[in-house]
Amino acid sequence: MFYPLEDQIKKFKKIVFVTGAGISQESGIPTFRGKDGFWKNNDPMKLATIDAFYDNPKLVWEWYNERRKNIFQAQPNLGHKAIAELEKYVEVVVLTQNIDGLHQKSGSTKVLELHGSIVRIKCSVCDYQEEILTKISGLPPFCKCGNILRPDVVWFGEPLPQDVWQNAIKFASQCDLMIIVGTSLVVSPANTLPIYAKQNNATLIEINTENTEMSEEMDIIIRKSSAEALPKLVSLFKNQL
Repeated sequence: MFYPLEDQIKKFKKIVFVTGAGISQESGIPTFRGKDGFWKNNDPMKLATIDAFYDNPKLVWEWYNERRKNIFQAQPNLGHKAIAELEKYVEVVVLTQNIDGLHQKSGSTKVLELHGSIVRIKCSVCDYQEEILTKISGLPPFCKCGNILRPDVVWFGEPLPQDVWQNAIKFASQCDLMIIVGTSLVVSPANTLPIYAKQNNATLIEINTENTEMSEEMDIIIRKSSAEALPKLVSLFKNQL
């Protein structure tokens, strides 16, 4: 499936992965927009806003506790593990829209979380933040400063952390191979990352079981799951040793 790359493998020194919900779905985490993404007859698209949080923080936290429970039980799949293994052969940076931490759990060392992390909580006012791997009790939780604690994730209508985003642009602009895995490329501004790579004449590969908004811009399209496709990419690099 990667045969067009066989004669080019040695020229790729910097690989950037842009990953979305599809790769995590293979680990049993429901996609945000999928039919399994609804909970208690509420639309998650409406729950994941700052207005929804202030309107009913207890409800939003109940929803996030359920998501946290599901995510903490999930394990990296062969797609995550293949991305981590590629670090043995080439420089790899992961720019992920996922908030589940599975890339780090699989061993990837350079991961930029564009949309934050469900592992972390932060104060809605002060600078307090902390990683918590257990169920959040006493909903909604409060900070020592007296204000409500919230998940450290980017909600609809909120900007991405600017330091993370600027670094993402830098890595996208410098790579010579970008592999877009399991993302529909409809969420802005993450969907502009392939454009930065293309401006650097990088090769673009899409790994997705379905067409996306930018499929026509890709150099190689692989209609397979990441767990099936990515280990084969690792094998190409192994064979070059």
